[in-house]
Amino acid sequence: MSTLDVTRAELALLVLYLNKSETRDKICRAIQYGSKFLSNGQPGTAQDVDKSTSLARKVFRLFKFVNDLHALISPPSQGTPLPLILLGKSKNALLSTFLLLDQAVWAGRTGIYKNKEHTEKISRISLFCWMGSSVCTTIIELAELKRLSSQLKNLENDVKLNDKNEKHEQYLSKVKQSNDRLLSLVKSSMDIVVAVGLLQLAPKTVTPRVTGAFGFVTSLISCYQLLPSSQKAKMQ
Repeated sequence: MSTLDVTRAELALLVLYLNKSETRDKICRAIQYGSKFLSNGQPGTAQDVDKSTSLARKVFRLFKFVNDLHALISPPSQGTPLPLILLGKSKNALLSTFLLLDQAVWAGRTGIYKNKEHTEKISRISLFCWMGSSVCTTIIELAELKRLSSQLKNLENDVKLNDKNEKHEQYLSKVKQSNDRLLSLVKSSMDIVVAVGLLQLAPKTVTPRVTGAFGFVTSLISCYQLLPSSQKAKMQ
C-alpha cells in the first residue's frame, strides 16, 4: 500500500472512532477533569471550562440509562457464579439509576427545572449511585482476574505438555482478557476516588486537583478501551 492509502485508511478509522458518541463523551471528560486539575477548585477560566464541559457531557448521556436497564434484565453469561451475577446486576441497577438521575440534574442545571436545592440533592444521590457501581465493578474485576489466573495456570501446564497451536491461542486469548480486566480494575478503582472527590467525602485528602488528576487518567483509559482492536494491537 502507498503512503496515501495508509493515511486514508488511518483517517477512516479515526472518523469511525470519533463518530461514536461514547468516544466524544470521554474526550470531553478528559477536558473536564484536566480543567479541574488545573483550576484546583479556584475561580477562573479552567474552572469555567470544567463546569461548561461537565454540563455539555450530560447531553451525550441522554437515554443512555436504557443500556444498563437492558443489561439488568438480560440473562447472565452461562457459568458465571451467583455472587458475580448479583454484583453485576447491582452494578447495572446503580449505573442505570445514576444515568437517569443525571438527566434530572441536566434539566436543573440548564434551567428547565427551577428548584436548585432539589437539583443538588439529586446530583449527590446520582454520584453515590455511580460510586456504588464503581465499587461493584472493582469487586467483579478482582474476582474475574482470580478466575482467569486459575485458568491461565491450567493452560500453562497444557501448553508445556502439548505444544499445539490451539492451546497456545487459548492461552494468548486468556492473557489478553486478563490484561483487559486489569485495566478495567485500575479504572474502576480510580473512579471511586473521583466519586469521593466530587462528593467531597474527604476534602482534605481528595482535593479538586487529585480528583482532576484521577479523572483525567480514567478518561484516557476509557478512550483507549474504545479504540478498535487493531489499533490497540499497534500500541502494545
